Amino acid sequence: MAWKLHGDGNVVSQDEIVLPEERLSWIRTIGFGAQHVVAMFGATFLVPLITGFSPTATLFFSGIGTMLFLLITRNQMPSYLGSSFAFIAPIMAAKAAGPEGDLSRASFGILATGILFALIGFIVTKTGTGWINALMPPVVMGAVVALIGLNLAPAVKNNFMSNEFHPHSTPIALITLGAILLITVLFKGLIGRLSIVLGVFVGYIAALLYGAVDLEAVEKADWLGLPEFHTPGNPFADPTLWGLLPAFLPVVLVLIAENVGHVKSVGLMINRDLDPLTGRALIADGLSTVLAGFGGGSGTTTYGENIGVMAATRVYSTAAYWVAGIFALSLSFSPKVGALINTIPPGVLGGVTVALYGLIGLIGIKIWIDNGVDFSKPVNQFTAAVALIVGIADFTFQFGSVIFNGIALGTISAIVVYHLMSGITKLRK
Repeated sequence: MAWKLHGDGNVVSQDEIVLPEERLSWIRTIGFGAQHVVAMFGATFLVPLITGFSPTATLFFSGIGTMLFLLITRNQMPSYLGSSFAFIAPIMAAKAAGPEGDLSRASFGILATGILFALIGFIVTKTGTGWINALMPPVVMGAVVALIGLNLAPAVKNNFMSNEFHPHSTPIALITLGAILLITVLFKGLIGRLSIVLGVFVGYIAALLYGAVDLEAVEKADWLGLPEFHTPGNPFADPTLWGLLPAFLPVVLVLIAENVGHVKSVGLMINRDLDPLTGRALIADGLSTVLAGFGGGSGTTTYGENIGVMAATRVYSTAAYWVAGIFALSLSFSPKVGALINTIPPGVLGGVTVALYGLIGLIGIKIWIDNGVDFSKPVNQFTAAVALIVGIADFTFQFGSVIFNGIALGTISAIVVYHLMSGITKLRK
């Protein structure tokens, strides 16, 4: 893991970039690593805060996962692995189906998703991604990704409008959302790209002024301590856990889309063909998610926020990501950090998730646009239309102990409608 020093290690000229195998001076590299931590922090801590998972365990596996990703991709793919929002809906469904406060059921789902994702990565290293495109063409993939984000809309409303149990939630949510929007349009470069974490900070200050934050737990928490780990449920002791898999496994489609998009984006930015690393990237993210499932962390994915940092700084050095991973790992050993994150009130969450969940939905729309999906064709129209309504309305179906929620049924609908209509169309000709 030796990096070549870029130039004098101090300056990056306007027409240069720092490549993955290069680095600046270690002082500057540490600074860039810290920027990546700030960029990922807003989204990464929101997932455990929303789902009830431990923030410290999530940070721990985020840091471990990032370093594992760098190792498996041979230090050629700069990336930070943070919490994936695609896991929120199935985690909430798993919690609702079990005893109150039991997170082990959701961890089993995360573990199973990671295993499937890693297996797909191994297949991709041997066969490429053509079979994925055949099974799930862009109209299907876009619909599934979109419905995963839009399926969460009711949860946003509950936080945004939770004034009965949490006074002042709506004004705090409006301040948070307004801050995110204003920071995004008023500031360029790195500050604009950090609008989520800065908007949460503004919302938190507003919540403090409204008296909606209780800091007692922060005062009592230790500065140093182990992360709050927990183990996954055992499906052989509790067979009902197998019934959770239809809710979790469609998340793999989102993770594939995010990782493939990340590989292609970084390749374009550094003018290299990184497609041969796609399989390794999928394996790495899959194994990272497996580890998180084993220890009580949130499932991971590559982060667009960190691509923004690289675009703004023109520094693609993997050394900076090693620093970021070590930073995250270090923060995970502070219970006080976890306690502080847990004080963020529902109003702030409501404001930030209005934007974030909507953006997840738009990733699906972007897949349609980028791939030129022709919606004048009835096959594409009905594939997207049926899947989105099933997912957004959160249709449910139970077969024995197996529960299919809106995401699972929406995914199945998209695949079945597309291939059935396409097959009949071909036979008719």
